Amino acid sequence: MAEEDIYTKDGTTNFRNKPAIKNKTGTWKACPYILGNECCERLAYYGINTNLVNYLKFQLNQRNVAAVSNVMNWSGTCYVMPLIGAFLADAYLGRYWTIASFSIIYVFGMTILTLSASIHGLKPTCDENNVYHPTRLQTGVFFLGLYLIALGTGGIKPCVSSFGADQFDDSDETEKKKKRWAWGFGIPAVAMAIAVASFFSGTRLYRNQRPGGSPLARICQVIVASFRKVRVEVPDDKSFLYETTDEESTVRGSRNLDHTKQLSFFDKAAVVSSYDQIKGSINPWRLCTVTQVEELKSIIRLLPIWATGIIFSTAYSQMGTLFVLQGNTMDLHMGGSFEIPSASLSLFDTISVIFWVPVYDRLIVPLARKYTGHKNGFTQLQRIAIGLIISIFAMISAGTLELVRLRAVKKHNYYELKHMPISIFFQVPQYFIIGCAEVLRSLGSWSSFMKKLQMP
Repeated sequence: MAEEDIYTKDGTTNFRNKPAIKNKTGTWKACPYILGNECCERLAYYGINTNLVNYLKFQLNQRNVAAVSNVMNWSGTCYVMPLIGAFLADAYLGRYWTIASFSIIYVFGMTILTLSASIHGLKPTCDENNVYHPTRLQTGVFFLGLYLIALGTGGIKPCVSSFGADQFDDSDETEKKKKRWAWGFGIPAVAMAIAVASFFSGTRLYRNQRPGGSPLARICQVIVASFRKVRVEVPDDKSFLYETTDEESTVRGSRNLDHTKQLSFFDKAAVVSSYDQIKGSINPWRLCTVTQVEELKSIIRLLPIWATGIIFSTAYSQMGTLFVLQGNTMDLHMGGSFEIPSASLSLFDTISVIFWVPVYDRLIVPLARKYTGHKNGFTQLQRIAIGLIISIFAMISAGTLELVRLRAVKKHNYYELKHMPISIFFQVPQYFIIGCAEVLRSLGSWSSFMKKLQMP
């Protein structure tokens, strides 16, 4: 079979009337490579994030406030960068090349970070009092590697899940049923290198969807067109609104979205008028399709859920910053002379998640179903609300422990004591509670996202 029979001009796979080609790519054959990439990338990210505040405080000799601020700035950048990655994937590169190129950037960042923590001249030196004094060059190299990682995660985070979903054809009922996804610095650097190798090794098995154009441009077109037609009446019969006649959407690689009644003001952008054409072609800044309008509506519906996510993330991020700094001042001994790193207590968050997922699914949901009558026990928004409430108790637990610690310092004059005689394991409840909140809030948010987006 000739190469042009397999690929379209833009390099993406064309499966129409070629079932033999389709059967050789996609589905679960391709997924292990994508999952391997995501698993190693997350291992690398959390391997850095968990220890970062201690590294900044001790190796880079930053004060608590500066260390926490730098961790939060970096973490925030990691969550803003996906906006750029998603834009590039949708508009220009496609998901495969976005993941591939940003994974390489990620590995470069991890390599620089590892070198800055291990190579003489880049690694900060300490004096006779074991206090480190990093130079500007050493600090600069460290932050260069750190923010290259933030840039790298921006291309991976928004694309991996969608790229995995691309491996299953929604128009094929058999494949659609299979699409279920519920099922030190050196080590993360190696893990990320394995992630890149895992991703590239599955190249021949992937199905690549074409970039669909800039979503930001489509959103802006709907807003502009709506205000240009502010005096135009929306017809009662929504079939008169403008839409492409084909099942295939104007957004390349996706399908048309059905019209919804909410936020009807933006329907004005899809009302056809005599001023919508320029030299025989439609002006996209005056007339938009129903699918474009529904994209904007979906984003607006998600804004309240995203807003609650900010509150939860504020509490959740304490595990990598203030919880660790609090643990540094406590008794780190376990058993005899063995001391555990304060950052390692985040393990109890993981244990909590592993514990609460089956408990929620097998015990809480059936019990709640008897009282609410809802097939899932709680609605998505109720789960989010319960998760937020539980996160409050995690902060209360951490705050109570801090009050006890500060009172003990004042009462017994422990100001010069490096580790006060209060076991670090008193922190376990706050980690365990935040894990419970994470289960409820994350499950609810994901379900709500999918419902609000009205995925076809």
